[in-house]
Amino acid sequence: MERNNLYPIFLKLDNLQVLIVGGGNVAEEKLTFLLKSSPNAKVTMVSPMFREGTIELAKKGDVKLIKRQYSKRFLKGKHLVIATTDVPKVNVKVYENCRKKGILVNVADNPPYCDFYMGGIVTKGHVKVAISTNGKSPTTAKRLRQFFEDVIPENVDDLVKNLNEYRKTIQGDFEQKVETLNEFTKGLIAKKEAKND
Repeated sequence: MERNNLYPIFLKLDNLQVLIVGGGNVAEEKLTFLLKSSPNAKVTMVSPMFREGTIELAKKGDVKLIKRQYSKRFLKGKHLVIATTDVPKVNVKVYENCRKKGILVNVADNPPYCDFYMGGIVTKGHVKVAISTNGKSPTTAKRLRQFFEDVIPENVDDLVKNLNEYRKTIQGDFEQKVETLNEFTKGLIAKKEAKND
């Protein structure tokens, strides 16, 4: 059976430079998701035109809009690139330029030209769940995101904070702390399950 071999990571986008090539619907959608998940992301967008919504959205974050045609000089200092233009030749050029420079790239809706995918994301305070369907079905990822938004309680952040404080009080080495926390949280899950019965 085929499986998802992607390795999930959580990036600190306020420490990285992101470039979005394009200014249409897809570019605006990518910017929306980026800023929703990482409001302090440092983003540059390059395109001959930008939608009104993109211009408004850019004002809410650390987003620089450059009204120009794409050129590889815009890759300088960038760590992640997302190509969203409706001109396949330009997107492939972005991909090839990024590969030569060792920059991670995502060509929207074109899995063979992606080093990474942007999955569905659920955020509740300090808890973040990322969902991937291996680039096969964004709709499934969306439905799973909605499911987890409903299932994960709003007060899960309290649990995270309380367990962090409790962890600081536990004596012993790393393994002992992990064992103690495992035992403690087992009880919490059992209590929650009992409540639901």
